[in-house]
Amino acid sequence: MSGGALLDGLRVIEFASFVAGPSAGLAMAQLGAEVIRIDPLGGNVDRRRWPRSARTGESLYWNSLNRGKRSVTLNLRTEAGRDLLLGLATAPGPDAGIVVDNAVGRGWLSHEALAARRPDVISVKVTGRADGGAAVDYTVNGASGVANLTGPSGTVDPVNHVLPAWDLLCGQQAVTAVLAALRRRDRTGEGARIEIALADVAMAAVANLGWYTEAAERGERERHGNHLYGAFGVDFAAGDGDRVMVVVLTPRQWAALGEATGTAERFAVLADSTGADLTTDEGRYGQRREIEAILAPWFAERTGAQVRSALDAAGVLWGPYRSTAQVAADFAARPGSEPVLAGLDQPGIGEVISASSPIRLDGDYSGAVPARDLGADTEEVLSEVLGLDATQLARLRADGII
Repeated sequence: MSGGALLDGLRVIEFASFVAGPSAGLAMAQLGAEVIRIDPLGGNVDRRRWPRSARTGESLYWNSLNRGKRSVTLNLRTEAGRDLLLGLATAPGPDAGIVVDNAVGRGWLSHEALAARRPDVISVKVTGRADGGAAVDYTVNGASGVANLTGPSGTVDPVNHVLPAWDLLCGQQAVTAVLAALRRRDRTGEGARIEIALADVAMAAVANLGWYTEAAERGERERHGNHLYGAFGVDFAAGDGDRVMVVVLTPRQWAALGEATGTAERFAVLADSTGADLTTDEGRYGQRREIEAILAPWFAERTGAQVRSALDAAGVLWGPYRSTAQVAADFAARPGSEPVLAGLDQPGIGEVISASSPIRLDGDYSGAVPARDLGADTEEVLSEVLGLDATQLARLRADGII
């Protein structure tokens, strides 16, 4: 687990629910940071979120996003509980005083409240919109315009995605913000008040791809199902039902596709008859449907295994289509086939498919550790970080604070 050394000694307080904030904490925990997740007594609003284990009913979602973190529960409806959270967030130390939260409308956890206790505190607040309004990945995606780019030709209805892509990207923006602010604090002693709006993450990402400028110049982009925009790429079905995605981004890959499928001469005829330069992305994109029609019979006449063998031998850029159930079955049959995945015994659930950090240090993955039971580390953390003794902890228990 050499990957853990990268952020060894760093302490981050996480008070966040759903995906963006917890995914930031997970990423830092996998790199060795001590991430202390704070929840209200009984858990936050995402404690029971789907998917849940068919065996125990426990949330696979919660346990997956909170692996490797220490878990503290506090009665945050009380001043004493809030004071403990603030104390943990602003505890002394050069690698402490770092907070990631998505708490909206809680003035007691504002940057000003934190900075009053520790002027160099680094606080990262994740919000829905920059104006403080509520938003989640699926509302943000619709507003970004992406849902109107997705779907088959001729469809006018928006097509939602299932992957919370903006949440995950927002979480990594939070990690970047923490590390950048920590570097400045190490150099200058200054803290940082950082805010990241989920809607801003989505809008900036789409703008950075040039899609809004394209729309302003050309109008709405045509929908075309699984075809790759601006180049050649589409899915093909083999005769036994296997399906693969084939992509061409370079002249070498174009030549390899013609070699693998024996269609190079037919592509030459297509180029002559249309005047299209099929050695370019533009030429192939313009003739994408004709190219697909030439290739489809070759795939349909072969099994998936024959298709994969021929494409690999020629050096074609391709990938298989698999359901999540197929990925799980492949992992069970060949545990090393996806090296970032790892089997893990999660208390309260049993064996689960987990993952290392995708960041490898010196060629090694970080490994995976289970999530702690909700509140399992409360007394230990309060003792270690705030110096509370057994008498003080017993009083907090009696008062319903912990």
